[in-house]
Formats: sequence, C-alpha cells, structure tokens
Amino acid sequence: MKLESRLFGIGAFFFVPVAVIYGFLTNWDEWVGILGILLVGGLAGMIGFYLAFTARRVGMRPEDRNNGEIHEGAGEQGHFSPWSWWPLVLGASCATAFLGLAVGWWIVFIAAGMAVIALVGWVFEYSRGDHAH
Repeated sequence: MKLESRLFGIGAFFFVPVAVIYGFLTNWDEWVGILGILLVGGLAGMIGFYLAFTARRVGMRPEDRNNGEIHEGAGEQGHFSPWSWWPLVLGASCATAFLGLAVGWWIVFIAAGMAVIALVGWVFEYSRGDHAH
C-alpha cells in the first residue's frame, strides 16, 4: 500500500499549487474551479493518509513485494457485514430528504429523523440481534 499512499500524497501536493496557478490565471474571479481543485487535493491527501496508516498497520501485501505469489492473497480479505437492512433505510431517508427539498421543507425533518434512526441502527448493528458480540 506504500505505492498507493505515495501516489495519492503526491496528488495532494500537486493539486494545491495547481489551484493557486489556476487562481492567478483566472484573476481570482472563478471560485468554483479554485475550490474544486483544492477539494480534490484535500481528498487525495485524506486517501493518502488513510492508505499510509493502513499500510503501517497491515504490513506488506503480496502485491507490494516483487516475489509475491498469487496464492498468498487468497483467503479472508477483511470484515464485511453478512447482511444489513440499515443502508436501505438510510438511502430511503436520503431520497425522502431530496424529495423534501423539491416538495416541502417539512418532509426534510421527517427524513432527518429517519436518517438518525438508520445511522444508530447501522452503528449498533453488531450490539444486538443475530450478530451480537
């Protein structure tokens, strides 16, 4: 993962000067482009930091080594939920919120309540029920 973290880290250090150059070329009149490029740099920096942090924790993967074999990457690759209905509820609450923006603001408050319930249910999914620890 070190290669990926370096790639995204270089991207972060590339996009910030590009945003400044873009600002000079547009005489600082076009703020959407400047802010967009800065946000891309920030996103690349966050992804690079996460990958570097994960690389320190996980160690070398088979694809990071020159003598790595395909069979070394077999097996479990992480922890994934076996099934969950909470993402569906959260998606429905987001769709309801967008409906509320188009139809009426009072619907947004109902959607926010649904979203809070869905987030709490998703976060505490492994604290109760079939998959409780």
